[in-house]
Amino acid sequence: MKKFLLFVITFFVQFIAYAQCSMCTKTASQLGEKPAQGLNAGILYLMFTPLIIIAFIGYRWWRSNRTME
Repeated sequence: MKKFLLFVITFFVQFIAYAQCSMCTKTASQLGEKPAQGLNAGILYLMFTPLIIIAFIGYRWWRSNRTME
């Protein structure tokens, strides 16, 4: 459980990440600094949402299928 908690904490710690494709980068550079940060945050949000759902389903599956000692 400690390893899972450590994973969750490090997963939600936000680092500066640039998750833009070349087209989004060009569009963001034309928008300005503040809208570009918002666009990048939206891309990261859309990227992490399915990963969180998959991780939750995997954890529930693992928890229900592990052998009881």
